[in-house]
Amino acid sequence: MDVSTSTLSFLSAHLRARHQERGTCWRRVSVGRQALLVLAHLRCGHTYAQLAVGFGVGTTTAYRYIAEAVDVLAALAPTLAEAMKTASTKAYVILDGTLLPIDRIGADRPFYSGKHKKHGMNVQVITDPVGRLLWAETLSAGQQAVSRSHAKIRALVEQAMATLKTWRLLRKLRCSTTRITNLVQAVLALNLTCSN
Repeated sequence: MDVSTSTLSFLSAHLRARHQERGTCWRRVSVGRQALLVLAHLRCGHTYAQLAVGFGVGTTTAYRYIAEAVDVLAALAPTLAEAMKTASTKAYVILDGTLLPIDRIGADRPFYSGKHKKHGMNVQVITDPVGRLLWAETLSAGQQAVSRSHAKIRALVEQAMATLKTWRLLRKLRCSTTRITNLVQAVLALNLTCSN
């Protein structure tokens, strides 16, 4: 798996702090193994069942470990206000979006993209002039209109989108649409840590 040791250490430290904060005394796997399980899910897109077998835990336990870590990481992602503070130090920033494919079916008709002919969730990001991710979230209708006005300067932001999609999980999501923003923010937090 092409994730650095510092990324594994970063996630392990934050999980350890979360466990101490909650008074969690015992886990089926160590914090380091939990971090590795989570990174395997995010980076490679392994299913909960595959991870459960590989790490010797139940599928539900794998799901819980991943959900916990994604929440921890998403909380570390910059808020829009923090991203705007960073953006104010840049010559300019770029706002753009991408469709992240999901495995939802007919019941999720609002998530069907006629343009791409598949189900997906549109994720908006702000990047700096060299294509580094600064912020990710879904936008209101008014904010989406602003995004459309920036359609002519997309080349640099495509680099950031490519960075997101190096995490295989984001190439085809197999989760509830309510978890997608947190997943993207978790990846953002890891990317910001690795690039510093």
